[in-house]
Amino acid sequence: MNELQEIVLDHDELESLRLADLLAYSHEKAAKEMKISRATFGRIVEAARKKVTDGILNGKAIRINDNH
Repeated sequence: MNELQEIVLDHDELESLRLADLLAYSHEKAAKEMKISRATFGRIVEAARKKVTDGILNGKAIRINDNH
């Protein structure tokens, strides 16, 4: 694992994935839960999905940055 390239997923990105993909919340409902705008939620979840997809497809380690 130490030699793998690493992708860092921020806490808000992880939370956006949990709400949108695990709990199947709409962007509007998830944004309210996170106390952010729907547009901001959309940007965060899109970035998170790109990072996770990159990690899976390219064999990179995914580290959760839990500083919040």
